[in-house]
Amino acid sequence: MGGFSKGLLDFANSPKKMTSHKKNLLVTGGAGFIGSNFINYIYKKYPNYNIQLLDALTYAGNLENISNNLKSNGHFQFSHGNVTQPDIVNQLVSDSDIVVHFAAESHVTRSIYDNSLFFETDVIGTQVLANAIVNHPVERFIHISSSEVYGTAIDVPMTEGHPLNPMSPYAAAKAGADRLVYSYVHTYGLPAVIVRPFNNYGPFQHLEKAIPNFITSALNDQTLTVHGGGKSLRDWMFVEDTCEALDLIMHADSKKVVGEAINLGTGVDTDILTIAQKVLGLVDKSQNLIEHVKDRPGQVSRHISSTEKARRLLGWTAKIDLDDGLQQTVEFYKNNKQWWEKFLWMKELWGQK
Repeated sequence: MGGFSKGLLDFANSPKKMTSHKKNLLVTGGAGFIGSNFINYIYKKYPNYNIQLLDALTYAGNLENISNNLKSNGHFQFSHGNVTQPDIVNQLVSDSDIVVHFAAESHVTRSIYDNSLFFETDVIGTQVLANAIVNHPVERFIHISSSEVYGTAIDVPMTEGHPLNPMSPYAAAKAGADRLVYSYVHTYGLPAVIVRPFNNYGPFQHLEKAIPNFITSALNDQTLTVHGGGKSLRDWMFVEDTCEALDLIMHADSKKVVGEAINLGTGVDTDILTIAQKVLGLVDKSQNLIEHVKDRPGQVSRHISSTEKARRLLGWTAKIDLDDGLQQTVEFYKNNKQWWEKFLWMKELWGQK
């Protein structure tokens, strides 16, 4: 899948240097939830940056998520394709200064019942992209991993040195990609930063995820399904905070961040049942809408991020607390029913009515 056309010594001795001129960004999977929020954030802050978006536009990818002003200003290019395709990936990487890699299959439950696409996209796709960067050096490669690679917390808060104990096929695929990138840093000198975001939420998140599923169900007076007792704890972070951190990683001194794995979280954990209750309170609906269902396989019981490394390397901590972030998210779904109603039929497939 996409071999090397440059010698390793040539690559190691000739990486591009970070400069202050406007950047050419390649964002894979940028029509999805975090990717589209990141693109919109970068466009707002750096309107002269050129942004190339590569996305296969599977069910969770939607070009409507991207700012119309960006799409029409001449600094945006969309390529419809898969990150597993070496020809298109090599072409796009060769025109890029920075690569931010979001493209992945990213749903735990779906990975339990049909996981082949997860390993193809998440692992092989990352290999193809990393090989392209070996062939066409860039200033920085930001690989978006996941807190799911850790499995259930053994020690809290969870530092970047926490063992990787993935508990679902999705988590295993993300862990494989994470370690593949790490190996390329040490074998080929890849200028990579591995980012492990904890549970993001906010505008444009697909309904398969817990918070938008809760919000849209509540708005439609449907039950909010909570797995088990709802006591699984997660570190919930508003997506705008993630975008800010990625911006800092993108522009940080390479000596500080290249070769590092960095957690992005708030350092505060909240259980799923409390999230459902908060959502119902925000939309003024009865708590009786909560329905407990059998716990799913591979369930992680607790995730909570250490924030020390991000604070030390980036001077960054999350700014938006859970109540404020949930309020903003509820307002988005209240005001954009036309965006999410077209996905409601998928709830039938998940058994979430």
